[in-house]
Amino acid sequence: MFSRLPIAVTAAILIASACPSQAANDYPTSARADYVFACMQANGQTHEMLDRCSCSIDVIASILPYDRYETAETFRSMAQTTGEATELFRESAPAKAAGGDLRRAQAEADVVCF
Repeated sequence: MFSRLPIAVTAAILIASACPSQAANDYPTSARADYVFACMQANGQTHEMLDRCSCSIDVIASILPYDRYETAETFRSMAQTTGEATELFRESAPAKAAGGDLRRAQAEADVVCF
C-alpha cells in the first residue's frame, strides 16, 4: 500500500501541472464572450478581430482575477446610468481603483494583442 503512495503523488502532480491554472481560467465563458462581442463591435467584425479580441480577454484574465474584473465592469456600467447616485460609481476610491486596474490590464492586452 505504501509503495503506491509515491506513484499516486506523482500522478497528482502531473495531472495538476497539465491542467491550466484555476486563477488564469476563472472567467466564465459568458463573460469572455461578452467581452469579445463588445470588442468586435468596436473594432470590426472580422476573423482577425475575433483573434485579437479573444487574445485581449485572455491577457486581461491572466492579469486581473475575475472578481476584480467583475467589480470594475460593474462600476463602469453603473457610471453610465443617469442620476445623482452615479457619481459614487465614477468618483469613489473603490471605483477609481477598480477602473485603474482594468485600464492597466486592457493597456497590456492592447500591447500584446493589437
